[in-house]
Amino acid sequence: MTQYLEFEKPLAEIEGKANELRAMANETPEAEVGKEADQLDQKAADLLEKLYANLTPWQKCQVARHPERPHCMDYIDAIFTEYTPLAGDRNFADDHAVMGGIARLDGRPVMVIGHEKGNDTKSRIARNFGMARPEGYRKAIRLMDMADRFGLPVITLVDTPGAYPGKGAEERGQSEAIARSTEKCLALSVPLISVVIGEGGSGGVVAFATANRVAMLEHSIYSVISPEGCASILWKDAAKANEAAEALRLTAQNLKEIGVCDMVITEPKGGAHRSPTAAIESVQQTLIAMVDELSELSGADVRNARRQKYLNLGAIGLAA
Repeated sequence: MTQYLEFEKPLAEIEGKANELRAMANETPEAEVGKEADQLDQKAADLLEKLYANLTPWQKCQVARHPERPHCMDYIDAIFTEYTPLAGDRNFADDHAVMGGIARLDGRPVMVIGHEKGNDTKSRIARNFGMARPEGYRKAIRLMDMADRFGLPVITLVDTPGAYPGKGAEERGQSEAIARSTEKCLALSVPLISVVIGEGGSGGVVAFATANRVAMLEHSIYSVISPEGCASILWKDAAKANEAAEALRLTAQNLKEIGVCDMVITEPKGGAHRSPTAAIESVQQTLIAMVDELSELSGADVRNARRQKYLNLGAIGLAA
């Protein structure tokens, strides 16, 4: 059963009524309720298109966090072949919030790394809701080192509310691990491509997405802090998250304007959670095109272009 967001309540009523009529039509075929259900389906489709054509930043946050949205594992299973997971940071432990390994993209060997949130209560707890600990970032560094050594393009799939802020994570050097991972991104001599597939929060994203190319799904978000956290700090009231989302300019469209995002990937009508297969196919096409483009550059050119991109961001933002 589809989980409806707060702003989708009118849509839920229409689709619910259509399903009831369709059930009645199955029980009494002679009744003309089937036609009424078809009319309601069309009305729902029109409303869905209207709702998603004018989403506010806060509504996009809700869509980006939708529990039925495809997660990292869904993309890896559908896009890549011969995926071989690699575990552990060779220092402390394996962080299940970060998954990665060697795979093939359209026949080309690559290294894929991503945040995994999980899709039910048990897996979400096991994956720590996609919030990486220091060992997760150190695992990512290890995999990026391996990719650099063997000349494999690196692909990162971002979907996290941010780095885990727990006591143990801080004791094990959370900020240092994030900084080292960001440094490693900048130092790579192989192409680094990042796709924000859902929620991109805080330094946890920068550590994976300081990339040659950053693509974002149409209804994904990328911000230095969550709207709730921002509202709690500025107004001492998390209920003002709506206002904070407006001020943060965290949508894919906002970030494309200032150069943080290089490409916005169109989602199916109603968001990626309504047509996961179509959304995953769009990401696959984007990844193949970007890897092909960057593979024509030398290692030095790839690294220098990446560094220059981030040196230019402030100037682009001021000009915008």
